[in-house]
Amino acid sequence: MLHVSKIIAQGRGVAPVLVKRASTIELDWDVRQKSRFEGVDSLGRQLGVFLPRGTPLRGGDVLLAEDGSMVRVLAAPQPVLRITHCSNHGTLFDLMRAAYHLGNRHVPIELQPDHLKIEPDHVLAEMLRAMHLIVTAVDEAFEAEGGAYSAQSHSDGHSHSHPHSHAHPAGELAAAPHVHGPGCSHGHAHSHDDAEAMKPVPIQIHKHRPLSA
Repeated sequence: MLHVSKIIAQGRGVAPVLVKRASTIELDWDVRQKSRFEGVDSLGRQLGVFLPRGTPLRGGDVLLAEDGSMVRVLAAPQPVLRITHCSNHGTLFDLMRAAYHLGNRHVPIELQPDHLKIEPDHVLAEMLRAMHLIVTAVDEAFEAEGGAYSAQSHSDGHSHSHPHSHAHPAGELAAAPHVHGPGCSHGHAHSHDDAEAMKPVPIQIHKHRPLSA
């Protein structure tokens, strides 16, 4: 048995040609949530997968075996319920409502722009049909939405940090000048010339003797 204990999320950092040449293993959603499992790859090799706990696998992830070989994970087709809105009596907003109610029940959901997917559940299917949604049983790959704060990110790899430098283009008004006040950390030392100019000017008072008669 070939042991596997490392994962490269979505094969990031690996040359595409190497990922394409890697063997594959098809796993359904339930198996991909496990940290310990066995499987057989496309080369017929028996794999023993031992990943850090709480590390789900996604289709497109790459497993790194102990011999240095790579195995690309494929999301296997499985029974799911495909949920779409009724174009004659509803709108895409109905899918948003459905996602809200399913989320309240902590149901794993795959979110797509024009449909939702959940694992088979006849009670939920009836609830969704009562909301005038179309529920169809199909065999398709299932990739449930991950938690926003999940430990392992399977994002698209783009950085979404935004710099906050606000340089003003030519012709735009500059920032308002800083106003000094109590608690300001800026120094307030003045030059000697300024200090001299700020000294109060003495006022001379002349006494006049009274005129003699």
